[in-house]
Amino acid sequence: MNRSPAGDALTSVVLPAFELNGEFLAAARQIAEPAGLTPAWWQVLGATLEEPLAVAEIARRVGLGLARQSVQRTADILVGKGWAEYLENPKHRRAKLLRPTPAGRTTLTALRDDQHAWADAVGQAVGEEEILRVLDGITKIIAASRRYRDEIELPPRRQ
Repeated sequence: MNRSPAGDALTSVVLPAFELNGEFLAAARQIAEPAGLTPAWWQVLGATLEEPLAVAEIARRVGLGLARQSVQRTADILVGKGWAEYLENPKHRRAKLLRPTPAGRTTLTALRDDQHAWADAVGQAVGEEEILRVLDGITKIIAASRRYRDEIELPPRRQ
């Protein structure tokens, strides 16, 4: 079965999207590593900046394929390094809440300035209008893919 022209167009976006993801991760590494963080540690710690969250909630919010177990390991590392702490959760006895310590907040603030400089430079080079057009397209592709995956029932794979 051949793809439609729209299917060909979508397929032509896949590899550049993976490359863009890799570029975002490389930029995040370059920003985070001088502070002693990895991009994943930064992502998890940053998710708790506004309010303490349970690991499962962080995994849902952060998304990007991070499993709850992976977020738990990252949270434990952040606590061990003094960037975060666990709090009792009034809604759930076993699921503790994670929040940044003062040292974690200071680190996130320093990273914020570097991230803003990167975002401003790249945004200026590409242009706000173009970026918003790309965002609109990405949002539509994600929604259409989710609808398709929710509606289709794939046959079991052969072993």
